[in-house]
Amino acid sequence: MQFVEANGARIPAIGLGTWQLTGQTCARIVAEALRLGYRHVDTASMYGNEAEVGEGVRASGVARDEIFITTKVWQDDLRARDFERSVERSLKQMQLPFADLVLIHWPSSRIPLSETIGALNKVKRDGLAHHIGVSNFTVALVEEAVWLSPNPLVNNQVEMHPFLDQSKVIAACQRHGISVTAYCPIARGSAAGDKVLARIGKAHGKSAAQVSLRYLVQRGIIPIPRTSKSARLKENLSIFDFSLSEPEMQQIHQLARPQGRVVNWGGSPAWD
Repeated sequence: MQFVEANGARIPAIGLGTWQLTGQTCARIVAEALRLGYRHVDTASMYGNEAEVGEGVRASGVARDEIFITTKVWQDDLRARDFERSVERSLKQMQLPFADLVLIHWPSSRIPLSETIGALNKVKRDGLAHHIGVSNFTVALVEEAVWLSPNPLVNNQVEMHPFLDQSKVIAACQRHGISVTAYCPIARGSAAGDKVLARIGKAHGKSAAQVSLRYLVQRGIIPIPRTSKSARLKENLSIFDFSLSEPEMQQIHQLARPQGRVVNWGGSPAWD
């Protein structure tokens, strides 16, 4: 497994996303992914599956210290008094003493970021999180969070795939040594049907989806594709045995379009 290093964190270069995975399907997929070689699992309190994620971790037989586990605190719990309770609840659900990374899931316009960043740092000081970070933060929010946080932030998790240009937020994160995790790295399946990605994939004996993931990895981005299929687990992990040329990377970069975002709702910030 390759790793991305950021402000003291060493994060596996690909992870398993678990959004919409529930019940025994979630537990089974987590266990199977870890047995296949995944070492990074992403969950969140809002997903309602942390108990099953923990079950899958235990069932895998992989030692806890070999696994990087990320969870997130939802918008409703960003007040200082609620934030720590949310993290404690997440750890209780997973039956774990700590998470490797705790993120603010979505920023809130109702709650001062200074209060939430203070609470985020407290869970790190108290040993509930080894590392801390943010998710869905714009350039301005990244700058504010870095300024407010006494401890280094190690990650910003955002939507990222070939159809969405996130170069501004990537550059902001890089200025502060913050890694970037990509959710929806296959654009909820849209990458699989793209002709450019398919053509490039054919040249390498890979699928369009694998090309999409490889494109991110080569940029130093950490994709966390979600799947409930065993075969797709293997496919998503098989992206470290080929490389895209610079012309191929440029062709993929040109797929970005103004309406490329697939996740946008009323609680979203003003995107860059």
